[in-house]
Amino acid sequence: MLAQIGQLLIDTVFGLLVYVLLIRFYMQLLRAPFRNPVGQFIVAVSNWMVLPARRFIPGLKGLDLSTLVLAWLLEILAWLLGYWLRGFSFGGAPGIAFGVLAALALLELARLSLYLLIGVVIVQVILSWVSPYTALTPIFDALTRPFYRIFRRYIPPIGNIDLSPLFVVLIAQIVLIPLASLTRAVASPF
Repeated sequence: MLAQIGQLLIDTVFGLLVYVLLIRFYMQLLRAPFRNPVGQFIVAVSNWMVLPARRFIPGLKGLDLSTLVLAWLLEILAWLLGYWLRGFSFGGAPGIAFGVLAALALLELARLSLYLLIGVVIVQVILSWVSPYTALTPIFDALTRPFYRIFRRYIPPIGNIDLSPLFVVLIAQIVLIPLASLTRAVASPF
């Protein structure tokens, strides 16, 4: 019972921090505006980690690598703590264990990025129906536009309804299936 509570707390705290870091990374990558309530929240929650990390991890061609590396390191720590809570010992081969944890963390970042994309698409669609001129529209538009553009080239709107969000969510869910299988395969030694 205590292990389940500990795992819940690890998933919640580390999940929140990793999602915030991923949102910050993608907002910078896709040039989404930060001058809005969501952007200000993301900056306020993550600056205490990102600003010191930028001293050691430089950016690369506009990519905020420090944010991405921090998310990856937090995922490694979350996996490590999760295994530790279940009583797993890494004494036999710590190098192999770290390699497996690093791979699991990368796969988890990919999975969380896909869930983030699905969530952003759903919120963007709902906002476009309910309140298309809200202050949050530019953020969601910037985060979804590159993915919609792929489908908008080939699928025109039907009756003024854009079906590209549906295809983005569908493709993301399809990619999640082999990603889950790959994660299980990588985690199988543990």
